[in-house]
Amino acid sequence: MWPALFLCTALAVAQPADVPAEAAPALSLPGIDLPAQWKNSPQAWKAAEKELTIQAGKQTDWFISPIDEKASATAPVALFEPASDFVLSARVRLDAPKQWEAGFLMAYENDATWAKLALEVSAYNEPTTVSVVTRGVSDDCNSAIVPGNSIYLQIAKSGPALFFYSSPDGRAWRLVRAFRLGSAGRLLTGFGAQSPLGDRGTAVFSEIKYSARKISDVFKGQ
Repeated sequence: MWPALFLCTALAVAQPADVPAEAAPALSLPGIDLPAQWKNSPQAWKAAEKELTIQAGKQTDWFISPIDEKASATAPVALFEPASDFVLSARVRLDAPKQWEAGFLMAYENDATWAKLALEVSAYNEPTTVSVVTRGVSDDCNSAIVPGNSIYLQIAKSGPALFFYSSPDGRAWRLVRAFRLGSAGRLLTGFGAQSPLGDRGTAVFSEIKYSARKISDVFKGQ
């Protein structure tokens, strides 16, 4: 990712990089009773009973620059197909992160139509809640600075609308963003990590919760 212009323990060895999601073997994600697959293989990963660890390799990212349309779609993401309406949340923690390293939740249709909600180290070297919505090109919205190295993130889908939330405790949610991707394609969701500048970046997802339901209060995330 590029500098923001907008403000709005041992790991399993992964398969070789660039394995297409449709060709990769299915994997089980903690807290989710649905099959998942890798979109880009991680450098390493581990799925425990209550925790998912993803280690992204060198120069991995999801971004299409609005300046020159240079695209990167290389960061590993574990994706599954949710219900038409759903709520997905997790505590996201970064281990010893460097600039622009991130752990994120993703809503994915194709490589040019997707959105991610991330805990990311910003250009100001601060852990920050960052959302990126991509429809051909990406925008990049930095929200609140995060004290410490973890935060709870949540994606909800209600009809054609998607909602991003953050929370310090996983109970009191604040709306980060509401939007449509603008396409009626097959939507996938899941968990990813990125390391645009470093040799690797590690994100840990815990307290993962998924439910096939329509969110009842879009402002409170309940």
